[in-house]
Amino acid sequence: MLIEQLAGLHLERGVFTRGANPYRYLDALKANLFLSTNENDVRSALNAGFPAARVYPESAQAASRHADELRIAFDGDAVIFSDEAERVYQRDGLDAFTKHETTHALQPLPPGPFKPLLEALHRLQNEKNASIKIRTALVTARSAPAHERAIRTLMEWNVAVDELMFLGGLDFDDQRGHVDSARLHVAAGHVPFGVANRR
Repeated sequence: MLIEQLAGLHLERGVFTRGANPYRYLDALKANLFLSTNENDVRSALNAGFPAARVYPESAQAASRHADELRIAFDGDAVIFSDEAERVYQRDGLDAFTKHETTHALQPLPPGPFKPLLEALHRLQNEKNASIKIRTALVTARSAPAHERAIRTLMEWNVAVDELMFLGGLDFDDQRGHVDSARLHVAAGHVPFGVANRR
């Protein structure tokens, strides 16, 4: 219940399964997010259509610097957005990816597994009597001109984020190695979804 303590969230439900797969109860619980240290359970929850991430309990705890806020940063492709563009990159390289994203700049990206969570956080941010301040960020390895499609997609979805960081050329996206380096500085989770995260 660390998140509850840090964020002042009111959690009402809990399921204890004595080793059985817990993701089976997510629909009945009307869950918005599944976090676990068990990657197989996380993959099963993602396959069932729920936002899910493998958390790293050994991650650095930086929350005390912002005790009055819940801060969440998301990767773009294969997390907030589908892995459509990542598939092009993996198959044909950076030039083909850039051409694909430029050609499709006006077409919104299909949603990824964390779109429902981002939408829920956006609704919470807009509540008049919110008990906690929530700050969201999109931090992605996209750069110009591929950034345009990501921005237009968020606008089409009518979802705002507080910070947009396009870090093309830097080692950032939702792959295990990059999350391993990020967890040295902040609490981190890995979304094992999409073509770049196949076993």
